[in-house]
This record gives sequence, C-alpha cells and structure tokens, in this order.
Amino acid sequence: MMRFNPVFLILCGVGFCSFISYNLVRMPALAPFAESLGAGPVVVGFIVAASTFTGIFLKLPMGALSDIVSRRRLMLVGVLAFALPPFAYPLVTDLEILAGLRLIHGLATAVFTPLALASVASMFPLNRGAVLGWYTSSAQAGMLLGPMLGGWLVDAAGFSQTFLAGGGFGLLALSLYVTILFLYPEETSFPQVNTEEIWDNFRQGLKAVIGHTQMLATSVAEAAKMMAKGLLMAFLPLYGLSIGLSLAESGLLFGIQGFISFLSKPVMGRVSDKVGRRPLIILGLVVCGMTIMGIPHVTKFLSLLFLAAGFGFGESVITASSAALIADLAAPDNVGAGMGLRGTIMDIGHASGPILAGVLVATISYTGAFTLIGALQFLAAWGFWAIKFR
Repeated sequence: MMRFNPVFLILCGVGFCSFISYNLVRMPALAPFAESLGAGPVVVGFIVAASTFTGIFLKLPMGALSDIVSRRRLMLVGVLAFALPPFAYPLVTDLEILAGLRLIHGLATAVFTPLALASVASMFPLNRGAVLGWYTSSAQAGMLLGPMLGGWLVDAAGFSQTFLAGGGFGLLALSLYVTILFLYPEETSFPQVNTEEIWDNFRQGLKAVIGHTQMLATSVAEAAKMMAKGLLMAFLPLYGLSIGLSLAESGLLFGIQGFISFLSKPVMGRVSDKVGRRPLIILGLVVCGMTIMGIPHVTKFLSLLFLAAGFGFGESVITASSAALIADLAAPDNVGAGMGLRGTIMDIGHASGPILAGVLVATISYTGAFTLIGALQFLAAWGFWAIKFR
C-alpha cells in the first residue's frame, strides 16, 4: 500500500486552498466586476485573459529554473501570488489597474502549478501517475468549489467581500506552505551547473518538439478547447445576467462543469489506454462544440446546467487524452519540453478565447460569439483528424 509523506499531504492542502482562492476571484465575479467599472465586451475579454499572458511567458522558463535552484523557494513566489493580490481587488477603481493586477495574479498559476506538479512527481518516482492524480484532484476540488462559493458570495455580500474571502483562502494556503518550509527542509542540494549547457539542452528540446507535427496538432486541439473555456469564463456570467440568472446560478454552472470533468478524467484516461487517444480527442472537441453552440439558444437554468455538464465531459475527454498522447509521441528525453509546448499553446488558446469572444460580442452578439467559437471546435476536430499519426 502506498504511503503519503506529510509534505505531499500538506501540498495537496495548499493546492486545494490556493485554487479556491483563485477561482473565487475569477469565476463568476471578475467579468461583472470589470463591467461595473465601465468595461465593454472587448475590455472584459482582455481583463479575463490578462492573467493567462503571464503563464504564456513564464511556464517554460520557470520549469527550467526549478531544476537548478530551490524549487520550494520558487513555489513560495507562486503561493504569495495566490494569497496577496485578492486583497487589492476591492481597492481597484480603474480598468488599467485591474488589468495590471490580473497580470500579477497570473504569477500564481504560472509559477506554482508546474513546480507543484514537478515536486510531486519527484517525491514518488515509482508511483507518479497515482500521486499526480491525487494532487490534481485536490487542486481541481478547489477549482470546483471556488466558483460556486464565489457566485453565492457576490449575490449575498458583494464584490469586495468575495475578493476578501479569496484572500482569506490564499492566506490559509500560504500558512500551510510556510509549514512545509520550516518543518520539512529540503534534502536536495543544488550543485553548481553549467548554465550554457543547460540552455543548449533546453533549445535542443524545444527544437525537437516544435518541429513535431503530431505534437503541435495535439497541442492545438487542446488550445481550441481552452479557447472555448476562456469564452465561458468571461461571458457565461454576463450572458446569464442578460437572461435573468443570478451570479450564484452562474457559479453553479461552473461548478457542475468542473464536477463532471473531475469525475470523468480518470475514467476517460483509462478508456484512452484501450481505444486510443485520437478518437477521444476528436469526440471531445465535437462535444465541446455542440454544447458551446447550444448555450445562446437556451434561457432556462436547467438547460444551461445540462450544457455546462456536457462541456465538462467534453473537456475531460480531451485533457485526459492529449497529455498522454504528448507523452506517447515525445522521445524520453523530450517529454518535459513536449508538455511545456502543450502548456504554452494551451495558454495561448485560453488567452485568445475571451479576447476573440469580446470582439464578437461587441460587433455581433452573444449568439455570434458562442456559435463561431463553437464552430472552431469542429474545425479543430477536422484538422486533427486530417493529420497523419505514426
């Protein structure tokens, strides 16, 4: 029977509290908060996307840097970025400051997420799949609870109290992480390294994966799904308000989406081992496309709940299969670079979704935005199917 050490268990608690904090601020509160400051659809899209830009530029270098300096010290930067920015949101009265704050808040996931995964993988070299599953489940539980709690708090107490509650969960995550730093010091030493050699290996790994057509196609398929997810993050709450839903109900839509994804990912991962990764990725894109295109045509909460659950299932099918397919395709010494490529392209899709949707909502309508981004899912499915795989 596998035994978990105290550092791993505390780190799971850090991930749980951190992502409650992050999603309390982000969904569904952020878009209507930006709108209350005078933002139109285009600016709302940029505000929601801003934190993802930080990840686009930092995830790869942070991963490389963590191999040569203390990973735990770097992770502290990420935990601080979860804990402190929420307390600044109630003071914001200007959209430019809000955009800057979002970039700073993006340090949280850009720094903490890849380093936490790497730390967990290093703790249990013989049971990586199982322990990574436990850790990601704890983080996703926080992602699931955050929007539901956030939607209820905005309706019950207002934006400021919601943001302060997010800061409270962030401080709880910080206190847990400080416990690791003081009670369980790192045993790993960090010898002097040849920085030029590391940089050369880094460039060679990137060159190998960037020139890999199948790996790029898989990453782009994941990015298409993240574009749709970014659309939902920014504009599902606002669409809900336009048809008479409360923000608490919008929070439940995000909650059911996350819950179905949470339940489906382990199952669909095992299914992909048996039937293959590609058919499931195509299926997931089709499901995401159908549910996204259906949203602006319904106005009943229960119908939207069904579509949100459907999107959660489609999302889980894609995510469970794409990471495994990248690992299948990459050479053993380029798996990290392959995952880095996937993560960066995913973030590009995630950031472009709210921005494109904002332009479409402003120039066409909610229906036009959801329909066109839904259609991109079908286009991505066709393109992925057309690529020849070895």
